[in-house]
Amino acid sequence: MNRQGKTRLAKYYVPLEDSEKHKVEYEVHRLVVIRDPKFTNFVEFRTHKIIYRRYAGLFFSLCVDITDNELAYLECIHLFVEILDHFFSNVCELDLVFNFHKVYLILDEFILAGELQETSKKAIIERMGELEKQE
Repeated sequence: MNRQGKTRLAKYYVPLEDSEKHKVEYEVHRLVVIRDPKFTNFVEFRTHKIIYRRYAGLFFSLCVDITDNELAYLECIHLFVEILDHFFSNVCELDLVFNFHKVYLILDEFILAGELQETSKKAIIERMGELEKQE
């Protein structure tokens, strides 16, 4: 999501009503946008944890189980941004808006059913190259 609270990419791995999704996104935005940068990038949220990282004007956040490894998911966010940056050559918010279908493809190569599937940047980029050739 951006600093104004507009969600640019969201993927849910548990069923939620649209109204609940908007409520969760609003609450998460309120939690992360006001946090001082000197604090950690982990915050408890309901019965879960939010792990987030800010890149320029965008906040990338994940909601994970309370027992999950925070640093692994922080690295996961960074790897996702690196892949986006490589794929879009210096990614920006507009790339996420106008190429959302490609961003979801990258995310699906990266995370499957809510679990980290592939951690190799090279493998994901090669797979995306194959998919690009098919179009």
